Amino acid sequence: MGLNQEEILAKSKAIGKQRRHERIRKKVGGTAARPRLSVYRSLNHVYAQIIDDSKGITIAAASSLDGSLKNVKQKGNIAMAKEIGGLIAKKAAEKGIKQVVFDRSGYLYHGRIKALADAAREAGLEF
Repeated sequence: MGLNQEEILAKSKAIGKQRRHERIRKKVGGTAARPRLSVYRSLNHVYAQIIDDSKGITIAAASSLDGSLKNVKQKGNIAMAKEIGGLIAKKAAEKGIKQVVFDRSGYLYHGRIKALADAAREAGLEF
């Protein structure tokens, strides 16, 4: 029982993303002085976390599912990613974090990922 062309393409895309993510994570790690800003995007939502890998804890998190962003109609677009970038930077500032390492999680630095990063930079995060 063989795979059809669409299944093969989907599987190879997933494998490629996983390889890119592992390659990035070899180089990017969060410390207490400079935690990691990790980004995840699904079809409908965008998520961001600030993580201290040395302790294995999440310091701050923001997503399109947050209660403060309930009034926005579409949750997975570039405008929402900008809102989340600003929100995560605000939460980081409250915790006293100014510098982070950006982990794009294997996604291309384009679209929602770039919008989130640019908004976080504008709101005061350095990376």
